[in-house]
Amino acid sequence: MILSGVKVIEFAGLAPGPFAGMVLADYGADVIVIERTQSAMPRPPSLARGKRSIMLNLKDKEGIKVANRLCQNADVLIEPFRPGVMEKFGLGPDELLKNNPKLIYARMTGFGQSGSYSKMAGHDINYLGMTGLLSKLGREGGKPTAPLNLMADFAGGGLMCAMGVILALLERTKSGRGQVIDASMVDGASYIGSWIYQTKDAPYLWPIGDELGKNLLDTGSPFYDTYQTKDNKFMAVGAIEPQFYQQLINGLGLTDEDVPGQVDLDKWPETKKIFADVFRSKTQSEWCKVFDGVDACVTPVLTLEGAAQHSHNQTRKTFLTNEDGDAEPRPAPLLLRTPGVNYVKPNPVTGQHTEVVLKEVGYSQSEIDELIKNEVVKSETVKSML
Repeated sequence: MILSGVKVIEFAGLAPGPFAGMVLADYGADVIVIERTQSAMPRPPSLARGKRSIMLNLKDKEGIKVANRLCQNADVLIEPFRPGVMEKFGLGPDELLKNNPKLIYARMTGFGQSGSYSKMAGHDINYLGMTGLLSKLGREGGKPTAPLNLMADFAGGGLMCAMGVILALLERTKSGRGQVIDASMVDGASYIGSWIYQTKDAPYLWPIGDELGKNLLDTGSPFYDTYQTKDNKFMAVGAIEPQFYQQLINGLGLTDEDVPGQVDLDKWPETKKIFADVFRSKTQSEWCKVFDGVDACVTPVLTLEGAAQHSHNQTRKTFLTNEDGDAEPRPAPLLLRTPGVNYVKPNPVTGQHTEVVLKEVGYSQSEIDELIKNEVVKSETVKSML
């Protein structure tokens, strides 16, 4: 795979950092997760498929020596802590790049390494709130609503961090040098929203301006929204262009005389009610039979289980099946010559690979036994967890 041979040290954290590491692992990188020995009972972590796991006491100076040794043999480091934490450990970029000048040091934070909020706690909704984009997300008469934690944690955070790592790896082929990546979720989510910023004054997109749920793409228009079906499921409608809108009207069994004009903003609420009444007359599967293969931009709103079972996704193998029989998304994008993994690698047991990883960086079995005895590291096997 394209990242085979790239060794990544990932300090365990919440969703964004592990997602960045999983993306790299899915395309072949050897990702070793450092879990703290002070953590709760070992359990298979999420977003860890295909990674290896080592348990290390970062409060012990010997544990810091072990971490330093691991990083000396690494291509990439991903750390999720607030600014200054790694420096307190003695594992800051100045120290590690001195011993390993080719190291790519990725710092995954909410607010970034600088700025008045840099050391403040936060979560996806806070970071998204700082981008200005959250003010655009919500329905008429409602309040700004975050799209789960997808925007800042994953799109602006983990995915942007992974892209930064790839860019730095490419640059290193030219300079031979590593560098620090300041991956801020506020910065990343803002960048994801570039189109919104660049079109904020476009009257065709924002005819009502800053009012929630009254514009073209924020569920204000009747042709860009979801509608409930007879069986209490939903259909997604995105018939923006006139030719697609006409196909929508036809599929609903309506004529141009039955509904106001598409761009008649004052009549959008009336048109919405007409559409809603019609959509409630058939089940989701019945509407799929009407619109499948038709350029009306109408698709079902699928559940997680339904998405994996849909014929289109099954044809493309969009989802893989893990060892528990559950669906997980396949790595994307699909590189036709050098794709990512085509099966779900198992999540490691926390600490499962402690001993083998230490041996790879030169520790003898007697040295490892001493580290375990002194609670500098901890080793767990799959058998011991059964």
